[in-house]
Amino acid sequence: MRVVIQRVKEATVSINGKGHSSISQGLMVLLGVENADGKEDIEWLTKKILNLRVFADEEGVMNRSVLDVEGELLVVSQFTLHARTKKGNRPSYVNAAGPDIAIPMYESFVRALQLGIKKEVKTGEFGANMQVSLVNDGPVTIVMDSKRKE
Repeated sequence: MRVVIQRVKEATVSINGKGHSSISQGLMVLLGVENADGKEDIEWLTKKILNLRVFADEEGVMNRSVLDVEGELLVVSQFTLHARTKKGNRPSYVNAAGPDIAIPMYESFVRALQLGIKKEVKTGEFGANMQVSLVNDGPVTIVMDSKRKE
């Protein structure tokens, strides 16, 4: 699994011009699932995301997690995170899992985050053409890959 995490002041997902989900202070998580992903990937990423110290403490040092600041989470599926661009100019998505694998993984990931944060995790809609708006706070953007453990 591959994620792009952005610390946000606010983030919104719209579908067909209508608001679908929104959060205030928290983390916007774009999630890409590949065929080889499993429960271990969900567990590793969930722990890392919930405990990632990217929010400022009293001294302005990034020393607090989304749990510490009681922030919110918004998770959006993003198969393009597994784009291969080595050959030519048209990305290949052969590493991205198809819906039969990706949807259950996405749903399990969201449930795991909800258990950890003990509140609703907002989402996009898998496979929909979504418009995502956000105010990146910092900016702070982090890329993680569960296979590389980084």
